[in-house]
Amino acid sequence: MTQQKLGPSAVWALVLTGAAGFMAALDNLVVTTALPAIRADLGGKLEDLEWTVNAYTLTFAVLLLFGSALGDRFGRRRLFTAGLALFSGASAAAALSPGIGQLIAARAVQGAGAAVMMPLSLTLLTAAVPAARRGMALGIYGAVTGLAVASGPLIGGSLTEHVSWQWIFWLNVPVGLALIPLARLRLAESTAPDARLDVPGTLLVSGGLFGIVYGLVNANAHGWTSAPVLTGLIAGSALVGGFVHHGFRNANPILPMRLFRHRGFFGINLASLLMYLGMFGSIFLLSQFLQGVAGYSPTEAGLRMLPWTGMGIVVAPLAGTLADRIGGRPVVVAGLALQSLGLAWFALVLTPGVSYTAQLPALVLSGIGMSLYFAPASHVLMSTVAPADQGKASGTNNALREVGGALGVAVLASVFSARGGYETPRAFTDGTVPALWIGAAAVALAAALALLLPRGTKRPSPAPAAATPSARTPEVTAAS
Repeated sequence: MTQQKLGPSAVWALVLTGAAGFMAALDNLVVTTALPAIRADLGGKLEDLEWTVNAYTLTFAVLLLFGSALGDRFGRRRLFTAGLALFSGASAAAALSPGIGQLIAARAVQGAGAAVMMPLSLTLLTAAVPAARRGMALGIYGAVTGLAVASGPLIGGSLTEHVSWQWIFWLNVPVGLALIPLARLRLAESTAPDARLDVPGTLLVSGGLFGIVYGLVNANAHGWTSAPVLTGLIAGSALVGGFVHHGFRNANPILPMRLFRHRGFFGINLASLLMYLGMFGSIFLLSQFLQGVAGYSPTEAGLRMLPWTGMGIVVAPLAGTLADRIGGRPVVVAGLALQSLGLAWFALVLTPGVSYTAQLPALVLSGIGMSLYFAPASHVLMSTVAPADQGKASGTNNALREVGGALGVAVLASVFSARGGYETPRAFTDGTVPALWIGAAAVALAAALALLLPRGTKRPSPAPAAATPSARTPEVTAAS
């Protein structure tokens, strides 16, 4: 069916970029159900487990826009294959890691490879597919990456239980090695005219976010008033402030701050950050609760997460249709409210002996809420910017989601560590429940912010310094 509608070059582009997008999206959540096995094998404290997740999401977030700009400047196919090689090599290094420190370093390099690979996969696909078939191709791409998110905990759990946790990383290596030569043979090279790199902006935001997350992750181990924690939080905040100032003053910043002057753009991006903060931090703890307290195997834990992570396959298409009929804002608000309610339900019912039946309504509510949010949020986002700015807008939203995920793991794990621990099922539950309340409150705040979104959004005119449409091909936000 697809091959009848798309030419051979477009089909190859869809297959190659879809496979690359699947790998990058999968590694967001595939490690969650493997965390207990990694802890048992390599040792490490709670903050080490946090960095196992955050090293990937943080480098992915802060380098995503820079990776896209590198491709525009030096060749999209060339940088796409370089990103694949880096991601595959780092996956092998993660699988071979003899200690938790080496695993964290490999995960950071993995995130850097994904930050180059993921945005350029969308650009290459968009360029290869005729405009009349582009919506269908991008829809298939989005479904593939959505499937990766849905199946991440299950794949991670199954490989961990039946083979070893190392195979959640080995899985990427043969796929990456097969894609690299095919990409060089089957994808057309392209660049963007007058593409510029914002190295100072990238360094400011990278250093700033690392400092803040470092401070949050280590606060309970070293104390909130310790020199390393205070230095990380203060220096990180100062660098982020410098990045914001740079975005207003620089002629061609990696993130134009003028976009945030639009109420809708500001609201949907802040809501996205808070949504991921609450959701990702909660999954980090709940996936461990299902194994360490409820006693499920890694595969059983992954299967039991599917009502949450897999609900998008059913609900997301309906959410898009509903948003077309009544507008994106009410669907986004409803989705965030249901996600918040799901997390609050977890916090209410969670005890060391809680049954899966008691958890199931929370999983279903969270899954429906997450699915109602994603597609309409992308539409609302794109309606707040001029066409020439859509590429940067989508990249910004994806980056802020990943930042939210990293902050969510850091903040909720900090609450968990302050109120509980790994010592006993009761201690783990005592730490998880208040963390879930924080996650629910963050998503509820996101819903309140979404209420402030304009009912009907008029696209602003692009600023003179904005990139031309030829320089930035619009991207599509995937639920990663």
